[in-house]
Amino acid sequence: MAKDPICGMFVEEKLDSIRYSTKGKEYLFCSNQCLHEFIEPEKELKKLKIHVAISIGLTIPILILSLPHMLPTQFGQFLPMDLMHNSSYIMLVLATPLQFWIGWRFYKGFWDGVKARASNMDTLIAIGTSAAYLYSAAVTITPDLFPFKAVYFETAAVIITLILMGRLLETRTKERASIAVRKLLDLQPRMANVLRPTTSPSGQILETETEIPIEQIREGDILIVRPGESIPTDGLIIEGASSLDESPITGESIPVDKTKGEDVIGTTMNKTGLLKIKAAKVGQDTVLSQIINLVEEARTGKAQMQRTVDQVAKYFVPAIVITAIGVGLGWYFVGNIGFTYSLLAFVSVIIIACPCALGIATPAALMMGSAKASEYGILFKGGEYLEIASKVQTIVFDKTGTLTEGKPSVTDIYAISESKIGEKELLRLAAIAESGSEHPLGQAIVRKAKEDNAIPSPELAESIAGHGLIAKYQNHVFMVGTRKLMVDNKISISQDVESKLSEFENEGKTAVLVSIDSKLSGILALADTLKNTAKTAVWSLKSDGKEVILLTGDNERTANHIAAELGIKNVMSQVIPQQKEKVIAKLMSEKKIVAMVGDGINDAPALARADLGIAIGSGTDVAKETGGIILIKGDVRDVSIALELGRRTVSKIKQNLFWAFAYNTGLIPIAGGVLVPLLGVGIFGWLPMLAALAMAMSSVTVVGNSILLGRYKPNFSHAPL
Repeated sequence: MAKDPICGMFVEEKLDSIRYSTKGKEYLFCSNQCLHEFIEPEKELKKLKIHVAISIGLTIPILILSLPHMLPTQFGQFLPMDLMHNSSYIMLVLATPLQFWIGWRFYKGFWDGVKARASNMDTLIAIGTSAAYLYSAAVTITPDLFPFKAVYFETAAVIITLILMGRLLETRTKERASIAVRKLLDLQPRMANVLRPTTSPSGQILETETEIPIEQIREGDILIVRPGESIPTDGLIIEGASSLDESPITGESIPVDKTKGEDVIGTTMNKTGLLKIKAAKVGQDTVLSQIINLVEEARTGKAQMQRTVDQVAKYFVPAIVITAIGVGLGWYFVGNIGFTYSLLAFVSVIIIACPCALGIATPAALMMGSAKASEYGILFKGGEYLEIASKVQTIVFDKTGTLTEGKPSVTDIYAISESKIGEKELLRLAAIAESGSEHPLGQAIVRKAKEDNAIPSPELAESIAGHGLIAKYQNHVFMVGTRKLMVDNKISISQDVESKLSEFENEGKTAVLVSIDSKLSGILALADTLKNTAKTAVWSLKSDGKEVILLTGDNERTANHIAAELGIKNVMSQVIPQQKEKVIAKLMSEKKIVAMVGDGINDAPALARADLGIAIGSGTDVAKETGGIILIKGDVRDVSIALELGRRTVSKIKQNLFWAFAYNTGLIPIAGGVLVPLLGVGIFGWLPMLAALAMAMSSVTVVGNSILLGRYKPNFSHAPL
């Protein structure tokens, strides 16, 4: 059985909705063949916000006015008589628009269920609130017909308000899916510089640089991309060399050196040199467009969760209605006690089964769980994510920016003894050469050196695209860069240095050679270092029996080194965004409940595809909009806390539902008149009040049980350092 996403009814097979227009309005036929007016998501969200605000505004005074009716008789003498006499009429005036205007959506849902021969929470809400409201209205307008004057306007008001608040949260969550796609589109530059042939007055054909909207780029166009500009579309470098920041797409923090004949990806940033690029893929064929499509498909393809309450309501509602009607008719025709007492019996059964506790059983636990999570900087975008978190078996981590800091840092300094330059001096001199560099590796060297000294600027610096730079300072010549830079400038590299270079590279580090006045002086090793909480996070998850996987676009050597440090055995490296999404889909096809943890645009398809997407708060907006959970502090230990809070919250929801049903269904026999043989028909006058008391007790139990979630505290004291 599946649940239709429009009407919420259970259907054998979900079909596509049919949309059509008539008389200026748009309508949808859902897979249950129910007719629904189509409202744009933004308008629906705005309308729902207004209804929730009005509902709260009407419910608060109803609750205040209902207090005198709830107080024992001996306290009544201290209350103004006019208030006691008129409060029922005031509550009737306040409750009527709340019941029939704000609550109209529940009547529509109820009618859709009747037509589809099914029932859901709307059915129970419509029947329960109507019973409480209509009985209270009858007592208010014709009090002489009823031996007891208790009214239950507050019951209907609270139910409608709580349910509407829950639906507002759900609607806002759905809206975020479209926001994620819009943020992906914003990554693409709006304009591009293209070389287009033009004819001079003399008839000569020339290539002129023209700025055009990105939508007008054609396959084969020659694009000019200057330093600091984003590459407009996927293509091939035909002239120039540069260092490219590909982190938005690949997630790799270390820039990639590119030269003639190599492919480039749209939206990546050109850091240093001027490039001429031949457009190879445009429009829907680009990598970014494929990522957007994957996010959309994953979002729309994920079935909505079938909530426990909806499933129970499918059978519970008809059973309660049939029972209430049977009790009322039974007492009228068989018990022969008259219409008023028979009506009281019917109303008592409906009220006792009214979903007040059911209505707050889930929201109360979710609100408490979400509030507790927020104390640790964990944001759940909706209640369904708490529920999924409780079931997660496999956690897939991105590497860069998730388990690591996401930027290169100097990890090792190796000074060659023959150069007679110490490690600190080697770092300082390399930083002087790099002080004007825009390359992330150069900036990392400068950042490290500035921890001890101020760094002056060189007198002259020349960047060698893809290989390093040559600088002059106080009559000395510095070279900082790759093996090729040294070889091209006839600087010899000894076997010992080669051995050290290989050692650093085998550890997944980027090794930078430093020479001073044509003599090799040492090596600086740089790497994206682990976050200081990463080991604890992985240990905690593994201790809890979770499967942990490392999934990264980085090279195999670096990925394996990071995994070994963390104790992760399952590693997948050099994985592009489309492949990440396929890896998640494959794990899910193995019947595993999968959580994906990431921070980059390249993680968005995987975050959307996974059962649970967990985004690092310090990551990109796209990742945060796509994920169902955001770790605001960026502390990966919070993954373990989020999953544990999910498990505890769902446990509380189940306990709450048990107590809600225990109170309501356990007292149905009493509401139906089982005590009449002992106490007489006069007991029927008390039954609505007893029903309300039972609802109040069940609500207190549910709320109190939910509050116990606040006692949760994570414990990482046994984690390895």
